[in-house]
Amino acid sequence: MNTRYKDLIEQTFDFPQAEFHTEKNNLFFHNIDIMELVNQYGAPLKFTYLPKISENINRAKQWFSNAIEKHNYKGTYNYSYCTKSSHFKYVLDEALKNDIHIETSSAFDIDIVKALKNEGKLKDNAYVLCNGFKRDQYIANIISLIDGGHSNCIPIIDNYEELNLLLDETKSKFKVGIRIASEEEPKFEFYTSRLGIGYKNIVSFYEREIANNPQVELKMLHFFINTGIKDNAYYWNELLKCLKVYINLKKVCPSLDSLNIGGGFPIKNSLAFDYDYEYMVDEIINQINKACEEAKVDVPHIFTEFGSFTVGEASGAIYEVLYQKKQNDRERWNMINSSFITTMPDTWAINKRFIMLPVNKWNDKYERVLLGGLTCDSDDYYNSEQHTNAIYLPVYEKEKPLYVGFFNTGAYQETIGGFGGLQHCLIPHPKHVLIDINENGKLTTKLFKDQQKSEEFLSILGY
Repeated sequence: MNTRYKDLIEQTFDFPQAEFHTEKNNLFFHNIDIMELVNQYGAPLKFTYLPKISENINRAKQWFSNAIEKHNYKGTYNYSYCTKSSHFKYVLDEALKNDIHIETSSAFDIDIVKALKNEGKLKDNAYVLCNGFKRDQYIANIISLIDGGHSNCIPIIDNYEELNLLLDETKSKFKVGIRIASEEEPKFEFYTSRLGIGYKNIVSFYEREIANNPQVELKMLHFFINTGIKDNAYYWNELLKCLKVYINLKKVCPSLDSLNIGGGFPIKNSLAFDYDYEYMVDEIINQINKACEEAKVDVPHIFTEFGSFTVGEASGAIYEVLYQKKQNDRERWNMINSSFITTMPDTWAINKRFIMLPVNKWNDKYERVLLGGLTCDSDDYYNSEQHTNAIYLPVYEKEKPLYVGFFNTGAYQETIGGFGGLQHCLIPHPKHVLIDINENGKLTTKLFKDQQKSEEFLSILGY
């Protein structure tokens, strides 16, 4: 009878997988011995494997290159990274090795862009696509880029007032895009996105506000839906509606030459994850090509803004199971030495799933458990609602520590969790380690940030 945890995983999933395998009872992630990482740095621990960022960027570039060649598509593909997914310098430094562009969403993003330009990391001809709702500081920072000669800084107009706010601040000529206010899924709480301008109003807005203004050149139409790029009727319907707007706008606006299809590529959230990226890219290029050919207009250059897809699969979090509480006949609570609310806030806020696997004890027997965090908050837990299946882990033994890993946590968790600031119940943020490959092909590790200390919390609190 197979009762080992390893047997359970191998019988339930196709395992090992590209990024996961086991050796001598322990888990490896991209050939990183996670237990060795724990032995060196301790737990709780967060880590980022930098080469995965470049790998995903180049995977997407190859998919689009293949589709463009297959369909004889006359436009180019441009990969942009939306910084809100993770603003950390180590992320931008790695991503920008791959000839990409940047999408911003707030005023301070522009300060990051300037810092990267000053270091020579961001090229002067790189596109800086400025999304989001813009007010005084954001407008001023965008204009400082434009007036400073960054000609490919393109503010994406979100509402009717923004164009005039930009014009009031500069005499320079500049390019703009317009964001479509896409319709949300029928089950959503509201019908239309709060971001952008309605489908039916975009052509008239262009003719009224931009067409006769020699200072402004419309270059881009921006399309993004909240649920991301999925192979379902809703996504394809919204894409076709977007293409109708592009075609109608292109017929009256010769300068329009780019279509931004936003972001939203999913990332792996379970060992059973199945998504055909190459098919989706191929079909998107095919649909755009066909629609433009039928309308007899030039196809647009394609832009994407991949955030989670760029950085999400590069990171993980490791916790130690401190204790097991048996609350009744059925529920065993494995208490971790950190907090889900503070270190992986999406598990608490939106019931987001991550890949959860033990780091060690793969050859031990397993049991069904719940995972609880350290805060005195009833919502600080991770269970089958997020994990889609019941959680099974190697049997807890007090004398043999069990470590649990959560993988593909690299997008949004640090910024939403308030990295470096106050944490719920003053539970410290774990230390963070960067993992890279040196010129000799060997893994290297570097401590990016140590675990928070009480003095940091007390200083913020005014003590």
